Amino acid sequence: MGLIGEVLALPLAPARGTLWVLRQVVAEAERQHYDPSVIRKELALLSEQLEAGEIDDAEFDRREDELLARSRTGTS
Repeated sequence: MGLIGEVLALPLAPARGTLWVLRQVVAEAERQHYDPSVIRKELALLSEQLEAGEIDDAEFDRREDELLARSRTGTS
């Protein structure tokens, strides 16, 4: 049944390959999203935007809370 099973499953190979690629892309995106060094850089940029007057205190607080939540989620 091994050879016959492989032959019968052959039409599904492109779908299985695509699914594998999608899983790899999602895993890498999650790794980058929760990477502490990326979060630190985004926090630094956020501080610079506040100091330059590009964003107000409320926007800074909202985005800072989001970044800190990401940081906590990534380490759990």
